[in-house]
Amino acid sequence: MTGILALPAIVKTLLVATLLMRFALPTSASDEGLACAEEVLNLGFYPYFEPVSYSAAADPDSAEFNLHRGYEADLLTALEAMDGAGLTFNRQAIADWDGIWLRSASPEFDIIGGGITILDSRRRDRAGAEAITFTSGHIAFRQSLLVRAEDARRLKTHADLTSADRVGVLAGTTGEARLLQLIGLVDDEGVLADGVHAVVADGVVIADGSADFFITAADATDALAERQVLYLPGTGPQVIYLGSRIGDAELLDALANSDIEAIASGEIGNRDAARDSDGDFAVTALDEKPEYGGFTLDIDDAERAACLDALLNWLTDSRRISYGEWLEDRAIFFKRAKEWNERREQE
Repeated sequence: MTGILALPAIVKTLLVATLLMRFALPTSASDEGLACAEEVLNLGFYPYFEPVSYSAAADPDSAEFNLHRGYEADLLTALEAMDGAGLTFNRQAIADWDGIWLRSASPEFDIIGGGITILDSRRRDRAGAEAITFTSGHIAFRQSLLVRAEDARRLKTHADLTSADRVGVLAGTTGEARLLQLIGLVDDEGVLADGVHAVVADGVVIADGSADFFITAADATDALAERQVLYLPGTGPQVIYLGSRIGDAELLDALANSDIEAIASGEIGNRDAARDSDGDFAVTALDEKPEYGGFTLDIDDAERAACLDALLNWLTDSRRISYGEWLEDRAIFFKRAKEWNERREQE
């Protein structure tokens, strides 16, 4: 069996649409097509993407490290509460972001979450083989810049960044990958432009425009793995690598101290940081290209992925309910589950 995303687009559309018709209007508790296979799924989640997906305690040695919190946690808990859905999640936090989406192809996990943007490059392992499939997406992301409030007028778009500006990023994220595209340091495939300089631990690496030098949200050339600064002499901003995947405190401190002029990251995290800054920071340069976050499963789990899609689409009202609606009403997914259950009781 191949993964659902490996199927032709029209086949996948028809498969998910068929399941959605079954799930959108429950008919009978005995309908065999109504529920997924009843099972407990081992879920690995990224614990440092507050408020989308995080742990009750940040310390991996804490007893509460595996307690899932946030938007995705509530979405999955509501799914568990849906009568007849048949799924329960055994949740385990995974502190290491690198290639986390591929962990669903391992025997240890059935499904992986944590605010993972759906990208073609993330479907393949380092050998280039297609290893995982994504659900169709339940949350929308847009990339943005977080700047000091006094710079908001000057840095309205990514095109306003100059060679005098320094932009902080976290390596291996969509924030980094999209920034590099928008400022012209890489092409759509992540290949570095000819002449791009990368400061690394033992010197400077200079890209020659070939595919030997690349950076994507899924991987990077080994020589660039420990990149510290990225720039093209004479044009555009310097990209500064600060912070770690267990938090962006170092980036926020650098912005507050004027060590960098902007942070390139997703709109959700940047808006939270702006709100917490008491007016010191502002969000600008909202990307026109939307991205979607989903869960990953093994490439051979097409049927399970389609079932999850149907349930998640019902809970999110086909993406009409997303992060913004959840932020306004943290019980919104539980209300949807309750509505599901009440409709089943009325059969």
